[in-house]
Amino acid sequence: MSPECEAGFDASGRLLAEERAGDNAPPLSVSELSAQLKRTVEDRFGHVRLRGEISGYKRAASGHIYLCLKDDNAVIDGVMWKGGAARLPFAPQDGVEVIATGKLTTYPGRSKYQIVIERMELAGEGALMALLEKLKAKLSAEGLFDRSRKRPLPFMPRTIGVVTSPTGAVIRDILHRLEDRCPTHVLLWPVLVQGQGAADQVARAVRGFSAMQPGGPVPRPDLVIVARGGGSIEDLWSFNEEAVIRAVAECSIPVISAVGHETDTTLCDYAADMRAPTPTAAAEMAVPVRAELVTMLKEQGLRMERAVRRGAGQARERLEMQARLMPAPDALLAPQRQRLDQLSDNLGNCLRHRIGDARAHLNQAGGALRPALLRQHLSRAAERLDRLRLRPDYLTRVFQDRATAFDRLSRLFVSVNPDLPLQRGFARVMAGGRLVKTVADAEAAGAVSLHFADGAIAATVEGGALPSPLEKPQSQAISPVPRPSRKPREGGETRQQDLFS
Repeated sequence: MSPECEAGFDASGRLLAEERAGDNAPPLSVSELSAQLKRTVEDRFGHVRLRGEISGYKRAASGHIYLCLKDDNAVIDGVMWKGGAARLPFAPQDGVEVIATGKLTTYPGRSKYQIVIERMELAGEGALMALLEKLKAKLSAEGLFDRSRKRPLPFMPRTIGVVTSPTGAVIRDILHRLEDRCPTHVLLWPVLVQGQGAADQVARAVRGFSAMQPGGPVPRPDLVIVARGGGSIEDLWSFNEEAVIRAVAECSIPVISAVGHETDTTLCDYAADMRAPTPTAAAEMAVPVRAELVTMLKEQGLRMERAVRRGAGQARERLEMQARLMPAPDALLAPQRQRLDQLSDNLGNCLRHRIGDARAHLNQAGGALRPALLRQHLSRAAERLDRLRLRPDYLTRVFQDRATAFDRLSRLFVSVNPDLPLQRGFARVMAGGRLVKTVADAEAAGAVSLHFADGAIAATVEGGALPSPLEKPQSQAISPVPRPSRKPREGGETRQQDLFS
């Protein structure tokens, strides 16, 4: 290492920063320099107007707009906050030339400068028409302007919905024209027709009419007219907004677009089912002329009356011709009248013969009814009744047989009672709710319960088998079992004792 490096500097400069005498420029931090640049730029360019083409347009979820303004040789970043973006009279798109008004500022995080846009306008009518053509091509590609989507207008709508300004001359012209042609019920949805918020109000009005249900408190329109007076392209721009076009195309009610005068054309005209050159013409398209309808109805009524009269006359002529060909009524009824007279004469004779035959049959049947036969029949019936009559001795015998059978069943029920042997000193061995029948079952259970007549006790099974009670020692004598003595029955007979008593 050279002596200069050992001393802390070299020939080209110092290694360590040191303050020199007369140096009045202290070092700045990056943040301090960025802050000074920001103040300088904002003070110098506090209000600027830039003309350029939009590029990289993006609307954030927060509502802020980020874009770039460029020309042939330069580009500058731009931002428009949510409040200013909501007041834009048009929808920005890439490639549209605009004039942006705002102030320049810096963004220290990236060492870049940008313009904070407060107001943005289209740069001339050419830019506005370019934006219009671009939006028209986009919506046309989606099929919103197809002829197949157009619906026929109702011949005579009961209710007409009008979307326009309530204070302009348009609504008065429409009402007057409808009154002259055919008075109709009109619903007015008041909206702004130009300026900020006009497009949103028009779109909401069209969707509001479409959402109304038939049979509600307010009658649902059969036809909707979107109307506005004439003006420049800027005045009519609200009816070129995408929100209005989509609302008109999606409306479930036929729509007539009457925006501007005959030479004015908006995208709303393409989306509607019918375009009217003026609002007055829209009223003429909406309803027919009442006087012409009355005249037409009268003419149709006269034609119908003449047709009915002509048909009735022709039918009368055909009927008269047929009547002349038919025979006279007397000739048709003469044979039937003769037959009726003949049948009338034969009716009396037939009735007399029938009465005579009935009287002879009655006399024959009455002679067979004799008192002796009736008494004999009653005697046989009494004998049969006596044989069928119930006797008390028969019922008594049946009751005794039933009582004897019931007594046998009662004794059998008592004899099969499982608790009866317990009263004679036996015990019932149970293990886990089950009856123990063998020694093996008892050893397997280990713990058992012995049930006696007066209760139950727990017991433990121990090993070692006891001698069977049936096995007797050889030397033990078997004593005879005394036989029970029979008691004599009543009347001197003996009766066997009950085994289970």
